[in-house]
Amino acid sequence: MRLTWFDANAWLLEAGERRILIDPWLVGDLVFNQMPWLIRGVRPQPVPIPASIDLILLSQGLEDHAHPETLKQLDRSIPVVASPKGAEVVQGMGYESVTTLSHGETYSFQDMLQIRALPGAPIGPFLKENAYVLTAEGLKIYYEPHGYPAAEKVQDLTGVNVAITPMLDISILGVGSIIRGREGARELAKWLKPQIMLPTAEGGHVTYKGMLAPTLRKAGGADELRSHLQSLGLKTEVRPPRPQEPVELSSRGVIG
Repeated sequence: MRLTWFDANAWLLEAGERRILIDPWLVGDLVFNQMPWLIRGVRPQPVPIPASIDLILLSQGLEDHAHPETLKQLDRSIPVVASPKGAEVVQGMGYESVTTLSHGETYSFQDMLQIRALPGAPIGPFLKENAYVLTAEGLKIYYEPHGYPAAEKVQDLTGVNVAITPMLDISILGVGSIIRGREGARELAKWLKPQIMLPTAEGGHVTYKGMLAPTLRKAGGADELRSHLQSLGLKTEVRPPRPQEPVELSSRGVIG
């Protein structure tokens, strides 16, 4: 199995001959609610859209997970599995095959990948988006990009090899936390005891502009988490990936 990170929350999972694109933001700017003056994510250059995508997986309907400009450039015939809000976005764009996964539901893709939806990040007072457990090639991967593992569900999981989760707290001064990575990653490590943890939702080469950009605050990170796990005697490997450089995985851990 191979995982490639494209900055922010965008990942490519390659299992066997299948390629699954997760929460893709690859081209154009990241803008929320059509307000670029407020906050705008900027890539130094676009990421080439991977060829031969077999499935798109969306954890949320927000623009940093269901990025409109990227989704408009992808083939509408590619099947999509998404949270209910993510499904609304791609259905509105004319995607032909959209499967909505609510919490607790499972989807099997071509008998080689199982996707189970769990509660993820709270978006407002009444909505929780999706976390996922992906199982393929004898590996089990937990993915949630905002740092909100659902204790009542995650603590029951067994055999998770890889956890993809934010490791930073990211907040906006006067607004509050938007990413809860610091404590969320510690909780996951304690509950799941995965072999490997990979950070997501970090900037990589991305920069932010707009009125709110100077108020962004970050705390925590991979180095801090690694030290914390060592102090607890946990053997989980914290492995920050490099943008666009594949990470090879096996049941034995990171192999490249």
